Amino acid sequence: MITVNPDGKIMVRRCLVTLRPFRLFVLGIGFFTLCFLMTSLGGQFSARRLGDSPFTIRTEVPGGSESRGALRKMSDLLELMVKRMDVLARLENSSELHHTASAAHLAADRLTPGAGLIERIQAIAQNVSDIAVKVDQILRHSLILHSKVSEGRRDQCEAPSDPKFPDCSGKVEWMRARWTSDPCYAFFGVDGTECSFLIYLSEVEWFCPPLPWRNQTASRKAPKALPKVQAVFRSNLSHLLELMGSGKESLIFMKKRTRRFTAQWTRAAKQVAQKLGDVRRDQKQILVHIGFLTEESGDVFSPRVLKGGPLGEMVQWADILAALYVLGHSLRITVSLKELQSNLGVPPGRGNCPLTMPLPFDLIYTDYHGLQQMRQHMGLSFKKYRCRIRVIDTFGTEPAYNHEEYATLHGYRTNWGYWNLNPKQFMTMFPHTPDNSFMGFVSEELNETEKQLIKDSKASNMAVVYGKEASIWKLQGKEKFLTILNKYMEIHGTVYYESQRPPEVPAFVKNHGLLPQPEFQQLLRKAKLFIGFGFPYEGPAPLEAIANGCIFLQSRLSPPHSSLNHEFFRGKPTSREVFSQHPYAENFIGKPHVWTVDYNNSEEFEAAVKAIMNTQVEPYLPYEYTCAGMLERIHAYIQHQDFCAGPSPVSPGAHTAQSPFVLAPNATHLKWAQNISSIAGAWPPTHSLRAWLAAPGRACTDACLDHGLICEPSFFPYLNSQDAFLKLRVPCDSTEWEMHHLYPAFAQPGQECYLQKEPLLFSCAGASTKYQRLCPCRDFLKGQVALCQGCL
Repeated sequence: MITVNPDGKIMVRRCLVTLRPFRLFVLGIGFFTLCFLMTSLGGQFSARRLGDSPFTIRTEVPGGSESRGALRKMSDLLELMVKRMDVLARLENSSELHHTASAAHLAADRLTPGAGLIERIQAIAQNVSDIAVKVDQILRHSLILHSKVSEGRRDQCEAPSDPKFPDCSGKVEWMRARWTSDPCYAFFGVDGTECSFLIYLSEVEWFCPPLPWRNQTASRKAPKALPKVQAVFRSNLSHLLELMGSGKESLIFMKKRTRRFTAQWTRAAKQVAQKLGDVRRDQKQILVHIGFLTEESGDVFSPRVLKGGPLGEMVQWADILAALYVLGHSLRITVSLKELQSNLGVPPGRGNCPLTMPLPFDLIYTDYHGLQQMRQHMGLSFKKYRCRIRVIDTFGTEPAYNHEEYATLHGYRTNWGYWNLNPKQFMTMFPHTPDNSFMGFVSEELNETEKQLIKDSKASNMAVVYGKEASIWKLQGKEKFLTILNKYMEIHGTVYYESQRPPEVPAFVKNHGLLPQPEFQQLLRKAKLFIGFGFPYEGPAPLEAIANGCIFLQSRLSPPHSSLNHEFFRGKPTSREVFSQHPYAENFIGKPHVWTVDYNNSEEFEAAVKAIMNTQVEPYLPYEYTCAGMLERIHAYIQHQDFCAGPSPVSPGAHTAQSPFVLAPNATHLKWAQNISSIAGAWPPTHSLRAWLAAPGRACTDACLDHGLICEPSFFPYLNSQDAFLKLRVPCDSTEWEMHHLYPAFAQPGQECYLQKEPLLFSCAGASTKYQRLCPCRDFLKGQVALCQGCL
């Protein structure tokens, strides 16, 4: 304690000068001390409490020694400050003796609070010392308790050698070395201890058995399933437009298209509802993630919407959204990676951990970009839930490219394939190959009054060129056939330009610039001819032109374009050969609406133009590209396609007590026996199966079309047996099981029969002169190639 010396005048005056800043300093030290105590003690006590959440990151007790040391240092610091101030006071007493008593009296009055403050500092120092002793006792007790618990569980936190979990020990080793490589592990409670590794690997992932001392009820309690709601057709699409969002030119384009087709969707909903009758349809929870519109994938389409860029993908996505919504399903739409992560329940980190919750969606519609993003951020959950994914795939993915091991071994690996999905999970714009599901889109459907108006207003000598980008007009030799066309018709173009006419467009072509969709439709309604330059491949515009009463003239491609000889197809997961710009228009529509000629043959080209001028056609739209056709198709897929159910009802190569096949009366093919019922749950129904042995070098797709049928890959497992060859009277000297996308097949030179070893490789596509392929075929609805006659 400091007392006032009667003669200490100088000391009193010095204190008056120095006390205020010192007081502030001491108050700051005191405040910091209290905050430190609260933080340290609060942290240590909360560290001892087990977190209520399984995601809490728990700290270890041994860090308490650092807190005890900090408390001691602070106590020592305060005591040292008091001692130094006491020394300062003594020095002042001995050196200042000549000031008046009145000054001393005044100073003494001011010093009294300072002396009390020094006493408080001493008290704080003593309290800090006492608290340090108590904390030391508490932490010592905690360490003893922690040591006992660790000793008791040490044998329970070693990787068990359970044959049911052969990867457990290896995963623990990996976690021991790499658990800090992704923050998501700490998010799930991993803290570097063996117990946290095993808890994570048994409760979050599934590589280790459950620990017996863990509360299994809490960790394995499954969420309650939502009550099933019946899907009801919708006619008001305003809420869908809200779900689609805004801010991107691509979304604006899609919303405009949806508004324009609202009346057609409404009429189609009534039509399909009457056709389905009382069929119960459960409402599905559906996530639609349009990956190519995300910033992470570059979103290359949005900036090109107003510049004549390709719009086919956005046309299809707009129609998919409308169809799913009109069918009455619950939709969530995302066009950003952040939205995707939030909807899936992705844990924070780099994507190595599973989702934090069961997937709340029955189906996910996405594209290849979105598929890549899901695999990157879903961890092991991607493998668990990938059977619910549907991939919108413009050009298709053949089984040889889809099977990762097979594609790698046989040179089919590309930038887009090797996902090991069921090939039917890929959904295409046109029915390229039955290996995939045909999704499609819709074109404008005209009523009888509109058709008559078009017929009355058609100009017999007006042609519109298919191509909105100037780059399409760079085709070598285009001037030659355009000059011939110009002799008979007035040629119009819709090529985008900003300030001056594109130099690629010949002077005799009347260019309207890029037209809004309604104005483009009006132009098509006046034109007689819609002519393509060979690119872009398989877009929606030719169908729109045919639906508006135009004849479509396109170039025959010789040799056919494919991934083997053309840059555009290079890297795409298909070996399909394209014999014209629009194979669907050529093969499924044909003359008089579609003419395919050799543009390099001037005589053939000119003869076709003359014939077209004298040909009268009605506006035509295949039923599968109407709103009703698309609603039927998507309804059938949602109702019947289940890729999570496991293997097919009959395992490949299995022999039944009674063969389900009989040889047809003309002895050319097999059919399902009438006295054997269809396989329960099989879709399409097995009674529609017909099977032929194709000619050497003939793909099953073509072999079935030769008989007016469609190849059906889901029927392959029923044919994948030696019995099918015997019924067809094929002499098999030997039978082998191998992994090959052309099997089952018969090789003539050695009289060998080959059966398929890998179900994912069953494929309608592909051919070789070495093999005669065994091909399953089915019938189909007129104008609805995706569905058989009993499929709806």
